[in-house]
Amino acid sequence: MQEEQRNMFLAIALSLAVVMLWQFLMMPSAEERAAMEAERAAAEQDAADVGLPVPGADGAAQPLLGSETLVVERDAALRLSPRVPIDTPSVNGSISLAGARIDDLHLLRYRETIDPESPEITLMSPSASQDARYAELGWRPGRGSDTVVPSSTTVWTPIDPGAELTPETPLTLVWSNGEGLTFSRTISIDENYMFQITQAVTNSTNEPVTLHPYGLVARRGEPEGQRFWISYEGPFGYLNGSRRDAGYNKLRENGAREFTSSDGWLGITDKYWMTVLVPPQDSEFVGRFTYRDAPGGEIFQADYIMNARVVPPGGSLAVSSYLFAGAKVVDLIDQYRDGLGVQRFDLAMDWGWFFFLTKPFFWALSYLGRLAGNFGVAILLFTVLVKLVFFPLANKSYESMSKMRKVQPEMEKLRERYKDDKMKQQQELMELYKREKLNPLAGCLPLLIQIPVFFALYQVLFVTIEMRHAPFFGWVRDLSAPDPTTIFNLFGLLPWSSADLASIWLIGPFLTIGVWPLIMGFSMWFQMQLNPPPPDPVQRRLFQLMPIFFTFILANFAAGLVIYWAWNNILSIIQQTVIMKRMGTFENPLGRIKLPAIIRDNLPAWPRGRAAKDKAPAREVNPAPVSETEAAADPFLGEEGEVLTADEEGAGAKKESD
Repeated sequence: MQEEQRNMFLAIALSLAVVMLWQFLMMPSAEERAAMEAERAAAEQDAADVGLPVPGADGAAQPLLGSETLVVERDAALRLSPRVPIDTPSVNGSISLAGARIDDLHLLRYRETIDPESPEITLMSPSASQDARYAELGWRPGRGSDTVVPSSTTVWTPIDPGAELTPETPLTLVWSNGEGLTFSRTISIDENYMFQITQAVTNSTNEPVTLHPYGLVARRGEPEGQRFWISYEGPFGYLNGSRRDAGYNKLRENGAREFTSSDGWLGITDKYWMTVLVPPQDSEFVGRFTYRDAPGGEIFQADYIMNARVVPPGGSLAVSSYLFAGAKVVDLIDQYRDGLGVQRFDLAMDWGWFFFLTKPFFWALSYLGRLAGNFGVAILLFTVLVKLVFFPLANKSYESMSKMRKVQPEMEKLRERYKDDKMKQQQELMELYKREKLNPLAGCLPLLIQIPVFFALYQVLFVTIEMRHAPFFGWVRDLSAPDPTTIFNLFGLLPWSSADLASIWLIGPFLTIGVWPLIMGFSMWFQMQLNPPPPDPVQRRLFQLMPIFFTFILANFAAGLVIYWAWNNILSIIQQTVIMKRMGTFENPLGRIKLPAIIRDNLPAWPRGRAAKDKAPAREVNPAPVSETEAAADPFLGEEGEVLTADEEGAGAKKESD
């Protein structure tokens, strides 16, 4: 027993020694804290002099926009205030005891590049840093009140000196205004990205105190990197029953936006990350998006202030809010929407115009990705499913195009016969369509169907973090990024990289054409050759240029999207070829390619009558002029006539004698 008591007293003594040592080394002295608070108060006064004090509920002042004139490196900014560490499976960082701000956060599951050794994503940074992004909650006094409340310069004290914020250990901070009000703030975090902040006030005076709870998320400057119209970035939220946003440029041009709401959320979003405040969902508040050009750089802010709350004499008041700071994981966002009752939290994802397709497509790809273990394979399987859904409609379309191809010679004759009478030509063509039961627009259906599917899939690949850095096979290591190879460095054989080519002024983006864009362009050309050519020469030339145009355009699109389009083209070619062979109209497009004689004579015979390898050499016969109509119908006819082999000439003579 004596041994146990001795061990217990020894443990207590060691614990006290650790606490005292921590306070001595880590906590600032009273003089340092006073100097720090005075310095920050002066900075806050400077901010107030140039800030935007906007009246809020009951005339209370809204949270002011930050305005630190001193901008330093991130590590130096972290050292400006004492901190409490954050450590969870998903994030780490720290909370500043000055202002109790959440302003230091790294996302452990995501890195800046596909290199596993690259830095983790830094989401939050102190207000004094160049890339500042932080969240702050607090109180504002009521109209005409001189009540002293904690500010962004207030240094809070942890109840537990050795505190650390983890999913198992919440953090509680306290501060007294010295006039009878004691403020406390309890911060907890789950295994992912959701903070819960409970603010409490105890009133030991003889008078009621009126306060307004507020919260804000602010950032300095716009995010780096190119932004696209397909994905929104900037201040946004769900307020007063609708999704609201105020882009960076809109805030610069039009100023602040303000909404009154009784539920919802607001914050700032990037393509893959967001910081969002969720006020109590049963109380009215005013949400606001603001901007100002501060001395240290532009500051964008999303904030809210709630209606007045009265703290009775000898009583207390508590308000709980949430802060989401992390990756926009679809399942996680839906889970918070349902579990915490956050109204329309799913609208944090920008599903685009085709949202009715985009989200089902995402679910399908997620399921197939888990099933196949690879999102690239999931895209291939998904494309097959899409083709199966539209199989009957595509079949009818390809049958119609095959019939159009079969009557193409007759159509050309009508156009030649009535080339000077367009009205009569159209009438005869319509009679031909009715007689053969043809629909000239039927061939457009597969393309029209593919457009919304294409854009919906593009949205999924572009905005969902599940697709970010998802590998395929071979050289494609990120399905959400463009194909990293390029034909202009011979796919890596030459000493310059695709990044070097892309940096060339004006023409750089057009020089990064990878393997998959080339496969897509070739498959698109092959498929278009199976269709009947347009009668108008201008249209025909435009259709010939389309595969080249799309190859250049899609070269900078996500590799997953290009793989989808190429694979979809290949499946369409197979389907269309089967139908055309069944109807006797199939003609190998490769046989129309005019190759040099040395190459042509060493290729197998094509269906169009190419010379076989073991046939006699070609010789010219009947170099008579050929009409434009005949040349269009047969691409192997040149301006001076056709080059035939001896066997082909004999076969033609026999056919004429028959």
